Amino acid sequence: MTGSSQMTSKTEAILWSIALPGFAQILNKKFLKGIVFIFLEFLINVNSHFNSAIMASFLGEIDRAFQVVNFQWLMFYPCVYMFAMWDAFKDAEGEVAKFSFLPFVCSAYSVTVGLMYSPLIKIKGVVLGPIWAPMLALLPGLFIGFVIMTVVKIFSR
Repeated sequence: MTGSSQMTSKTEAILWSIALPGFAQILNKKFLKGIVFIFLEFLINVNSHFNSAIMASFLGEIDRAFQVVNFQWLMFYPCVYMFAMWDAFKDAEGEVAKFSFLPFVCSAYSVTVGLMYSPLIKIKGVVLGPIWAPMLALLPGLFIGFVIMTVVKIFSR
């Protein structure tokens, strides 16, 4: 961003949204939306004990991550997170391609499903846990979303 009156680029909006949902909205001068997303992030984060689960997961303490996390609250996180990213992306400078919301939507679903199945997902006999399994589930969600977006664009011409 070269000046304070310019909107953020789409890449910058996505990266700030990854850091904390709501930051990109504030950069895009959508202050109310930004504050709402930041509030929702903190509300869900604190009530789900997300940071404690992240810390335990990064330390390889997957059983502890399962013990501390509150799935009832954490299930809201992927949808809020991905919607905040989509919102920042569409409000950033540049054209919004038709159907470009699909990778965000499919990712919200796939990460949520990854979270639901996290106690069962294993790689080489190791349970990935409530942090790593949903993170890995993002990749098929993005892929499926881009494939659907491409197919729909081709057939809607």
